[in-house]
Amino acid sequence: MHHLFGLVLGQKDLSRAGDLFSLDDSEIEGCLSEALEQIKIISSSPDYQTNDNDQAVVEICITRITTAIRETESIEKHGKALIALWESCLEYNLKPSGKDEDTPHAKIASDIMSCILQNYNRPPIMMLAVPVAVKFLQRSNKELCRNMSSYLSLAAISKVELLAEHTETIVKSVLQVHRRNQYF
Repeated sequence: MHHLFGLVLGQKDLSRAGDLFSLDDSEIEGCLSEALEQIKIISSSPDYQTNDNDQAVVEICITRITTAIRETESIEKHGKALIALWESCLEYNLKPSGKDEDTPHAKIASDIMSCILQNYNRPPIMMLAVPVAVKFLQRSNKELCRNMSSYLSLAAISKVELLAEHTETIVKSVLQVHRRNQYF
């Protein structure tokens, strides 16, 4: 792993996290999967939900990683690690608090979702991503569901057969969201 990523993630050093943006994308591209695995470890720690420092470090690192993945067009190389972190968010509460503020894991999921699903025209990535995306539709985070629906629509236009086996789950999710909205 790049020394600075190792330092920032290993020590959860918020004061140095911004320095990651001074690195060239090509300089860090080789270690992005390893950094994603480290973020997964940090975000699964028992105190992550209440640790503002760790959340800020993770948010900055995810922004840097997703930017580098987009700029170096290396989604195929790092897609598995990115999707593994994304899927790990399903193990936690994603429902916004009463103030409409996303939970820490909903923030991670949202940041990663756009990076993954903007690649709707890349079938190898969508084959890994669609089953996870469908799981997110079944959760009670309205904003994540709305965004997920938009991306899945694009995926359907590009390669409908990727969604075919999930049709029943998708329809049930849409109907569930519709019923919830009727009462508000």
